[in-house]
Amino acid sequence: MTNTVACYQAVAADAPLEKGSLERRDLRPDDVRIEIEFAGICHSDIHTVREEWGKITFPMVTGHEIIGRVTEVGSDVTKFTVGERAGVGCLVDSCRECEWCLAGEENNCPNSVGTYNGIDRFDGTPTAGGYSTQIVVSEAFAIHIPESLDAAAATPLLCAGITTYSPLRTWGVKEGSKVAVVGMGGLGHVAVKLAKAMGADVTVISQTRSKEEDGRRYGATDWIATTEDPDAVKKRRGEFDVILNTVSAPINVRHYLAALRPHGALVMLGLPMHNLEFNAANVILGRKSVTGSNIGGIRETQEMIDFCAEHDVTAEIELINADTINEAYDRVVGSDVKYRFVIDAKTF
Repeated sequence: MTNTVACYQAVAADAPLEKGSLERRDLRPDDVRIEIEFAGICHSDIHTVREEWGKITFPMVTGHEIIGRVTEVGSDVTKFTVGERAGVGCLVDSCRECEWCLAGEENNCPNSVGTYNGIDRFDGTPTAGGYSTQIVVSEAFAIHIPESLDAAAATPLLCAGITTYSPLRTWGVKEGSKVAVVGMGGLGHVAVKLAKAMGADVTVISQTRSKEEDGRRYGATDWIATTEDPDAVKKRRGEFDVILNTVSAPINVRHYLAALRPHGALVMLGLPMHNLEFNAANVILGRKSVTGSNIGGIRETQEMIDFCAEHDVTAEIELINADTINEAYDRVVGSDVKYRFVIDAKTF
């Protein structure tokens, strides 16, 4: 038995999203049904439905930043009770048996299942995301959302939060660390807040100073504007322990490696279209790293949410109604948002 729910869906790569409906499955023993309150818009949603990352099957319901209330639980559920607030991020399943799943790194499982544009491993149906009024998911892939967090502003943390939290933790950011964040957009502004909450000294590297006031308010203590001086990053030689690159535009990797301290890491979060260029000497001298990171496992996502609740970290959002999703998509592509769009699910 299935449940028909309202949604907004993509019907073609070159067509606007439109109102529709989809079928949510009846609960399996370990499932929870979540009445969605808020769904975030991630640039990944746009890349996917516009087939910029490859062909997909239409219609497609996107959205992997989801917060709502549990309205029903399966017979074997122990983690949640009806009425609790829960979140769903980028994953809704994995094999649960491989070394990565057993280590709490479901994001590295070769058979992980995306919240949308994935295939349910039990019945073979396409997964559908958060641009809808309900979602059904295994309790193993749902996140407890503390009531102390503003639910709407916390919604982007299910993607932008874990995407920036995980590398900060992985590369050992702590009290006194020197962190640079490249870009002050949807990812970058959350990275600044998280790094500051971890006790780091945070510098933002941006093309201009248009967002400097915001950045300093969120915790940055320094600002580098690359259009003012193209060599400004290189001149900060040996300064940073970690540099998070949140942008997809080309960067001069050699300059950023020069700005790292010995054992420092340049962590790629954005996806530049062109190959990176640097010399072996740029990493050999100082034992530096060029590396990357992509979301995190369920255990770490819960850790991130709890950390954000403890330190009052949320995203800066613009709350919108569903009938403005297409306008919001165009504004995201045009970098016309400070800093994340979140959809009020009541308007689906």
